[in-house]
Amino acid sequence: MRSNVKAVTVYWVVVLLSVLGFARERNPNADILTANPIYHKNCAKCHGKNAESRLFSHAPSLVSDKTAALSAEDLRVIIVNGKGEMPKFGGNISAVDLDALIQQIKAANQK
Repeated sequence: MRSNVKAVTVYWVVVLLSVLGFARERNPNADILTANPIYHKNCAKCHGKNAESRLFSHAPSLVSDKTAALSAEDLRVIIVNGKGEMPKFGGNISAVDLDALIQQIKAANQK
């Protein structure tokens, strides 16, 4: 009986972690994005260390179908001009770093 309770508890912990996004398969392209120092400095605070958003954050996941549907130009406009609660980063990120960040966001959404 005791081992059944333990097995059920482990099962629900795994389910809960999966629902919260902690037990997802790692995406090597997302790892490249999140390793970018520009991402750490400007994006991770809201979009999370793993780019999948943060708990209780209004910032969307950068690894999602919605983000995948955005063009590189859409991403550029959002990053440069801001959107909703997201601030403008146009004057804070060089063109080269912005291009790299956009390429990494697009790559992180490749399946």
